[in-house]
Amino acid sequence: MSAVEVRGLVKTFDGHVRRRGSGDQVRALDGVDLAAAAGEYLVLLGPSGCGKTTLLRTIAGLEQPTGGEVLIGDQVVNGLPPRVRQVAMVFQSYALYPHKTVLDNIVFPLKAEKTPKAEREKKARWSAGLLGIEPLLGRKPRQLSGGERQRVALARALVRDPAVFLLDEPLSNLDAKMRASARDELRRFQERIGTTTIYVTHDQAEAMGLGDRIAVLERGRVRQVGTPVEVYDDPADTFVATFIGSPPMNLVRNGGALVGFRPEHLLPAEIVSGERVTMPLRVDRMEYLSGDRHVYGTVTGIGAETRVIARLPATVTVPLEPGETHGFSVAEDRLRFFDAEAGTRTDPVRIGP
Repeated sequence: MSAVEVRGLVKTFDGHVRRRGSGDQVRALDGVDLAAAAGEYLVLLGPSGCGKTTLLRTIAGLEQPTGGEVLIGDQVVNGLPPRVRQVAMVFQSYALYPHKTVLDNIVFPLKAEKTPKAEREKKARWSAGLLGIEPLLGRKPRQLSGGERQRVALARALVRDPAVFLLDEPLSNLDAKMRASARDELRRFQERIGTTTIYVTHDQAEAMGLGDRIAVLERGRVRQVGTPVEVYDDPADTFVATFIGSPPMNLVRNGGALVGFRPEHLLPAEIVSGERVTMPLRVDRMEYLSGDRHVYGTVTGIGAETRVIARLPATVTVPLEPGETHGFSVAEDRLRFFDAEAGTRTDPVRIGP
């Protein structure tokens, strides 16, 4: 049984049924089918405006669907208020009360539910201890770092003993270094408590690092659901191929198909063995980034002339200079094929001009 499931979920705003092809009128959610298993860490990934936060808010009960069903456990919860859905949501802003202490912030939802004082303080200290913030219980939010505020928000959600955690970009207010450590803490925290978690982000590094599975959304639709390895290595369409990956997948037109390959798989021909496809690459410029060398250039020989990016690790010392043309190869098992018009995956085709 799924912990959370949505079936044919549609959400429109302003009372309009917004259909594709009618100017800028687009459904926020356009027939979404998705399920999270008990104990799973499911990440909703997509660009701004794709519908991921609307989906999370609809599961929470903060938005009512225009069509379709939301199930938590085996119960359809359409129409039920958020407080009875057994979910706890952590927002991007953390939404802490600035005039209350950390302890008062954590116990607030229990106080609203009229939980006895002794029990709510016991739960608050338990959740604070689990998140390593017990020494901070007497402080106010302004006295905390961003990472500490995030832990307070999680502790406040945890005391409600929810069936599902809903996290809406909770790391976006942290700097890059703190986000990396907070990401690891979130993953270990979820593994300890085992609560089903649905996490919204536009950051693919967060999605790849946190999710048991990733649901990639675009324009209100789910484009692919899979493990991090599956959505990276075997994208379902050109949107997923180019949205996930930095740099994104290269796409070269070959007749009616697009041939895709990741930048790290495009390597100087002399170091690629086995079955492969080779093409001349005219080097335009190079960047040196964190031990990798990014080679920007133009390839010919497998279809239309196309700009591509190759990502070479520091161990590859083949000399390359801007303006030169050098043979590059991709192992055949690293090639992915897409329909040039629809953008969907196709069977392999013959490579050639």
